[in-house]
Amino acid sequence: MSVSVPVVTVPSDRFQYQPPAAAHQAPRILVKPNLGYPVGPPVTVSMSVLSAVIRGLQAQSPNAEILIVEGVCSKVAFDTIMAKLGVYQLLSEGIQLLNADDLELAEYPNHSPNPVRFKTMWAPKLLQEVDCCLSVSAFKRTQLKGVPLISASLKNLYGLFPRAKYKARSTSSRGQLHRPSVPLVLQDVYHTLGHYFVGGVVDCTHKFISRDWQPDRGDRLPIGQVIYGDDLLAVDKAACQVGQEAIPDYITALEHGR
Repeated sequence: MSVSVPVVTVPSDRFQYQPPAAAHQAPRILVKPNLGYPVGPPVTVSMSVLSAVIRGLQAQSPNAEILIVEGVCSKVAFDTIMAKLGVYQLLSEGIQLLNADDLELAEYPNHSPNPVRFKTMWAPKLLQEVDCCLSVSAFKRTQLKGVPLISASLKNLYGLFPRAKYKARSTSSRGQLHRPSVPLVLQDVYHTLGHYFVGGVVDCTHKFISRDWQPDRGDRLPIGQVIYGDDLLAVDKAACQVGQEAIPDYITALEHGR
């Protein structure tokens, strides 16, 4: 009998995805990749990692309907971004690509005993209608007000929230989710949507390092690893260790709270 390993780290060129037990023989699987910008890896997830995830899911659930769901964070149109990144080449019978901004919404309760800002949050109703959800993210470090912000499988969930409801000054982004700060709002995100996600994958082939707040302009540092597991916090923590980044305060706070 196989033993479940909480977090797996593997060289990118040998990455073969082993889905969590919840995805085995699942009829409908939602995959949320980090593809919100018209810029290739490491700003976004590589197609080699995303395709390996899909192959791994199909091996365990050959009859599954796989729904790739993303909401972009750019003035560039969704279809244009997906075409530029090569996502359409991954689609075939049983694999669909959906724009999160076009989906029917539901109001999700925040299960934290002490919500930071949002007692409820709006996100696609589809999360409730699939058998399991997976986050497939890039690994990025930006700067917000001089403080490093690590983006991995939990931050990747930002793309699910409708821009129409969470926009601030810019209609192309989700400015409301940056107040009072992203690390604090991420705690609300985790307690609202986190329990729907049975696994996370972090593409650490390269680490993206922004010189400021911009998550699509910066430098790349080779790491050559992919990290995955069935717990978003554990996966993100391992990615920080592999990527030689300090564990973010929001991960520490969430770990202490559960």
